[in-house]
Amino acid sequence: MNYYIESRNTNPDYNLALEQFVFDRLDRSHRYFMLWQNNNSIIVGKHQNTAAEINAAYVNEHNITVVRRLSGGGAVYHDLGNINFTIISDADNDIDFTTFCKPIQKALISFGVPVEISGRNDMTVEGKKFSGNAQYVKQNRIMHHGTILYDSSLETLSRALRVSGDKIESKGIASVQSRVTNIRPYMRSPLSLEQFWAALKQYLFAAFDLREYNLSPADTAAVDLLREHVYSQWSWNYGASPPCNIHKKRRIEGCGTVEIMLDVAKEGIIKTIVFYGDFFGREDPAELAAMLSGRHLEYGELKSALGGIDVSRYFYNLDAAAFFSLLLE
Repeated sequence: MNYYIESRNTNPDYNLALEQFVFDRLDRSHRYFMLWQNNNSIIVGKHQNTAAEINAAYVNEHNITVVRRLSGGGAVYHDLGNINFTIISDADNDIDFTTFCKPIQKALISFGVPVEISGRNDMTVEGKKFSGNAQYVKQNRIMHHGTILYDSSLETLSRALRVSGDKIESKGIASVQSRVTNIRPYMRSPLSLEQFWAALKQYLFAAFDLREYNLSPADTAAVDLLREHVYSQWSWNYGASPPCNIHKKRRIEGCGTVEIMLDVAKEGIIKTIVFYGDFFGREDPAELAAMLSGRHLEYGELKSALGGIDVSRYFYNLDAAAFFSLLLE
């Protein structure tokens, strides 16, 4: 059965807790569709270095909330001109963005918006991005979520996010703002955001035979507890970057940006290693870090430490040779 869950709470820490609650706790035999909004906020990917992704002075001055999500991928800006969608269902073995983007693409095309699914995880209109998508996979269950920039402040978006220079240069574009657009101007009929939300909801109900799911008081209490203990905590949203004396960063086609911070002892032994970036993967790269810690920063020993593990499970579309090249060159 397909259920629809709507959140009118606009606090980002609550909504990310709600997503995890639905993913972890609700009946796995059903598929869930969610629509929700956040107040001004930056949502960073699970593996990202938060401090490197945001314009901290601007974020603090404008009271923009920063929250880390469960999924990989890059940082995105949310405000009340943006609607977010989430689909939670059983997972296949491969990371697949197209299947989950298609329902939204078809809905928007029916409204007159010429949507294309583009690149690794974007939806675009006339070459400009309006939807960034990310996924979280665990125990053959998948959470796919994305943004829909309808009438957002693109100026705030461009000033709040600090996109790495090599990422912009690799796309041949000079600024963040030139890469994104709202879709409101492309709509066949002029709709307010509330009217657009209602139209999108109506389309999804008809296309997927949805039924409304209303959270019980016990559900809401569980979401609030998760919000309080995880998504509102500095330790989750920022964390403490380790002291390091080696910093590597590279954008890899088909994988994304991978950033490595290493603290290496005088003997060449890795004391601490942390991975950041906008990559995707089925497994947590912290597991790789644990395998590599305490080893000499040397190819043979590191290769032996990993024991033939499939690196692409941690960094989608990255093989072992490219991983060791990034780590050692």
